[in-house]
Amino acid sequence: MSFYFVPYLNFDGNAAEAMGLYKSILGGEFSVFQRFGDTDMGQGLSEEESSRMMHVALEIAPGYTLMASDILPSNGHVWKPGNNHYISLNADDEAQATLWFEGLSAGGEIEMPLQRVPWGALFAIFTDAYGVKWMINCDNVG
Repeated sequence: MSFYFVPYLNFDGNAAEAMGLYKSILGGEFSVFQRFGDTDMGQGLSEEESSRMMHVALEIAPGYTLMASDILPSNGHVWKPGNNHYISLNADDEAQATLWFEGLSAGGEIEMPLQRVPWGALFAIFTDAYGVKWMINCDNVG
């Protein structure tokens, strides 16, 4: 099993700017730099929201990645201090993703249940019973 924690940050329209700053200071390379408008998820969004970042991954060093995205106000998202950071776990398979989701979300608040998403993965967002925000992603689904 490969396992690593990934800090995941949320921004309100300035993820590209913030991640550019972090890259200039921390170094590394962007492995993903994708705006909502570059995907099917951008259909129907305003020009401003289409230009927001859907996903950014900054590979700082081997095993060290910083990820981020912008919120979408039209989806009811509201940015505020305290909801702008997550721990993202990448599962090896569906069974592991399900085990983590069921265990960590128990007694917490589920924002998005574990489900297939447009990029083909299983994905979930939730807050655990202790107030810690989590994301689970599994690319290896059948």
